[in-house]
Amino acid sequence: MPAEFPDFRLGSVLATSFTATLTERQGDRVERIPTPQRLIDWLAVSGLAVESCSTAQLELARELREAIHAAATAAANREALPASAVRVINDRSIHGRAAAVLTPEGNRRWRLSSASRVADALGVIAADAISIIAGERDGKLALCASPTCRAAFFDTSQSRTRKWCDMNTCGNRQKKARFNANQRKKTKD
Repeated sequence: MPAEFPDFRLGSVLATSFTATLTERQGDRVERIPTPQRLIDWLAVSGLAVESCSTAQLELARELREAIHAAATAAANREALPASAVRVINDRSIHGRAAAVLTPEGNRRWRLSSASRVADALGVIAADAISIIAGERDGKLALCASPTCRAAFFDTSQSRTRKWCDMNTCGNRQKKARFNANQRKKTKD
């Protein structure tokens, strides 16, 4: 991957990993899929390899990403789901024709149709979002405690009290900020 693009933040939940392709939503936004090729790259590392992607398909993907983020944020806050977000998620789910297949190793993989691979990949992501927003999986939707991030993530920790979307970025940044503030306070006293 070219160095001019930021690394992907990959988690264990497809839908929330997809929403993490736009980070620092409340600060200086970082777009991790700025081009069709970067969407192809993200889909490949997420087990949904496609051969090509148009600018229009990238826009559909971004629309889905924002719809998932809006619905997940509402669900995490125990608010009504935005109707427009539900409509986009459902539309992308309906338009996908991917099939779950079992590998000889006993793992699930997705087989995308040859005709419309990006639509299929978006359908898989939308279906994953539906399963977590509907509460079908063991875990809970939460929002990152970082005031600049506010990413939606799926908390599967035993206590369901995780605060950060990613401890290596947001969590460490907040801990460092607290440490520096305490150090400044100590030098003033």
